[in-house]
Amino acid sequence: MTPDIMYTLILLGSFLAMIFLRFPIAYAVGLATTICLAAQGLNLTTLPQQMVKGIWSFSLMAVPFFITMGVFMGTGGISDKLIALANALVGWMRGGLAMVNVVASYFFGGISGSASADTASLGSILIPMMVEQGYDDDFSIAVTITSSCEGLLVPPSHNMVIYATTAGGISVGSLFLAGYLPGALLAGSLMIGSYILSVKRGYPKGDAFSLKNFIKQLGTSIWALAAVVIVVFGVVGGVFTATESAAIAVLYALFVSVFIYKGLDWKGVWKSLDQCVETLAIVMILIATSSAFGYCLTTLNVPNMAANLITSISSNPIVVALLINLILLFLGMIMDMAPIILIATPILLPVAQGIGIDPIQFGIMVVLNCGIGLLTPPVGSVLFIGCAVGKRPMDKVVKETLPFYLCMIIALLLITFIPDISLIVPKLLGGYVTTAPGVLGML
Repeated sequence: MTPDIMYTLILLGSFLAMIFLRFPIAYAVGLATTICLAAQGLNLTTLPQQMVKGIWSFSLMAVPFFITMGVFMGTGGISDKLIALANALVGWMRGGLAMVNVVASYFFGGISGSASADTASLGSILIPMMVEQGYDDDFSIAVTITSSCEGLLVPPSHNMVIYATTAGGISVGSLFLAGYLPGALLAGSLMIGSYILSVKRGYPKGDAFSLKNFIKQLGTSIWALAAVVIVVFGVVGGVFTATESAAIAVLYALFVSVFIYKGLDWKGVWKSLDQCVETLAIVMILIATSSAFGYCLTTLNVPNMAANLITSISSNPIVVALLINLILLFLGMIMDMAPIILIATPILLPVAQGIGIDPIQFGIMVVLNCGIGLLTPPVGSVLFIGCAVGKRPMDKVVKETLPFYLCMIIALLLITFIPDISLIVPKLLGGYVTTAPGVLGML
C-alpha cells in the first residue's frame, strides 16, 4: 500500500466514522483533516491557513447576500402571494392543490434559493390546506418536500455560487440561466406524478381557470418576482457582478417586505438578520473546513485515483455518467449539500469532463443529486422539516415519497444525457458556447 492510499484511507475513514457517529458535519470535516495532517507529520498550521484560503474569495461574498435576500422575502409575506398566483394558474386541474404546491415552489425557489425555506414556509400553509381538502397527510408532505428542490435549481441559488467558486472559472450568470429549464423539467415531472396519483385516488380539483383572476394575482406577485429579474438579468447583462446584484437584491427585498407587502416590521427585520447570521455561520464554517479537506484530497492525488477507479470499472461514457450520479446520490444520503459540492466537485468534475459533460451541465447535475439527498434518510434535512411541519412519522412519508423519487430520477437522467436542457438558455441569452460533446456524443 502506497503512503498516499494509506493517508487517504485515514482521511476518509475517520470522516465516515464521525459521520455515522452523528458528529456535526463541519466538525467531522475539520477533525478528519486534522487527523490526516497529523498522520503525515505535517504542520497543523496548514489547517487554519487552508480554511482562511477557502473563504478568501470575492465570489463568496454573494452567499451572505443571497441568504439574507431569501430570509427577507421568505418572512416578508410573499408566500401567500405566490400560492395565490400558482392557484390561479394550475389550481383548476385534478389534484389542483398538489399542482399549486409544485408551481408555487418554482416561484418561491426563485426568491429564496433554499429547499428548507420552501418546505418550512410554503409547507406550513399548503400541507394543512391540502389535508383539509381531502388529500392524504403523507402525500401532501411528499409533494411539498420534493417540489422544494426546484428552489435549488431556479436562480438565484447560493449553492450555485459555491459550485462556481469550487469548480473555478465558471460563470455564475451562466449557471443561473442554466437552472431555469432543469427546474421546469423537475416541476413538470412532479406534476405528472401528482396528476397520476390524484386521478387514481380521486383527489379534488379547484375552481375553473379565470384569466382575470390570474392577471390580478400576477400583478400582486410582480414585486416578488422582480427580485429574480434584478439578480439574473443584471448579472447576465453585465450591469453588475453576482455579488453586487445580491447586495442590491437584499435592499430590494427589504423594501418590498417592509413597505409593499408589509409582512415585516423593523423588529422582524432584526429577527431575520439573526436567522441570517446563524445560517451564514454554518455555511461559512463548512466552506472553510471543506477547503482544508479538499487540500488534503488534492495533495494525496485522490482526484486522479478516483478517476482511474471509475474508468477502470467501465470506459463506456453512459456507465461512467451513471456511476457519477450514484456516487453523488450516495453522498447525499450521508452528507449535507454544501460539503458535497465542496468536496466532490474537484474529484468528479475532471471525470465528468472526460466523458463530454460540460462544467455548467455538471453543476446542475450536482445540485439536483444533492437535492434528492436532502429528501433521503438518514440525514435528509428537508425530509425532517417536512415531517415536523406535517407532524407525520418519517417512515410513512418516505414510503409515500417513492413515486416522486422516481420522477426526480427521471429528470436527473434527462439532464445527464441531454446537455441542451441545461445549456440552451445560457447559449441563447448569455452568449455561452460549449465544445463539450455530451455523454451520448462520446459514444
